[in-house]
Amino acid sequence: MSSGSPEPRVSVTPSKAPVVRVPAGVRASYEVFDRAAGRVVVARATRRTFRSASVVKILIALDYMDRHAVSAADRRLLVPMLRSSDDAAATEFWRRGGQGRIIERMVRKVGLEDTAPPPAEKPGFWGYTALSARDVVRMYRYLLDEAPEAQREFVLEQLRRSTPCGTDGFDQTFGIPRALMRPWAVKQGWSGFGETPAEPCRGVRPAAWGPDLGLGRPVLHTTGVVGDRIVVVLTLHPAGTSFRTATARITSLTRQVARV
Repeated sequence: MSSGSPEPRVSVTPSKAPVVRVPAGVRASYEVFDRAAGRVVVARATRRTFRSASVVKILIALDYMDRHAVSAADRRLLVPMLRSSDDAAATEFWRRGGQGRIIERMVRKVGLEDTAPPPAEKPGFWGYTALSARDVVRMYRYLLDEAPEAQREFVLEQLRRSTPCGTDGFDQTFGIPRALMRPWAVKQGWSGFGETPAEPCRGVRPAAWGPDLGLGRPVLHTTGVVGDRIVVVLTLHPAGTSFRTATARITSLTRQVARV
């Protein structure tokens, strides 16, 4: 997996807030939570909502494991869903869990405030779940500090073993994996770049509604646990933006945000 030129994590907050440059035309929200210090160290527009893309797969997995004993067959779906962002597996668990009812349950359980199910006219589109950077940080805090140990260890194991390529052929090493050094455990999200990538991943492939979801514009998200920090960067790009351009932008943005 190409790792670029990782930047070291800085543990001391500078006296003067750094300038984080968001590319023109890009809507961006981010939040970094330092678990050791118990506080947010950098944030921007943290309650702005985006469509979740595959980030919601963590909530789908937690909801399923909370209500079922996980069988070997379930693991064969959960593992690629979390490691390789397998959409077919997510769709199966979405169907089993009652679609938007999964989100309603997890909103109550985790204490999310900006997260909502997909629009009523698109109930099967799990990637149209609305979420915010603040809620994604809260989701990771729940996973790390409150979820049952078996759930926590299973999900984190898969996120630590995130594959270079998604099952759909898109490269998922943008953002945190390319900008920051391990240890990390990540869940990426992408939507609006077409069904197949213009540049297939070169890594090893594995077998009338309230919130503004930015429909018609591509989204790209990088989220995860990096050492003692939770890092969440959510982005919405101008229509027609290529995957290459969007991944370069979010990786640069992640590197800047993580310098704090």
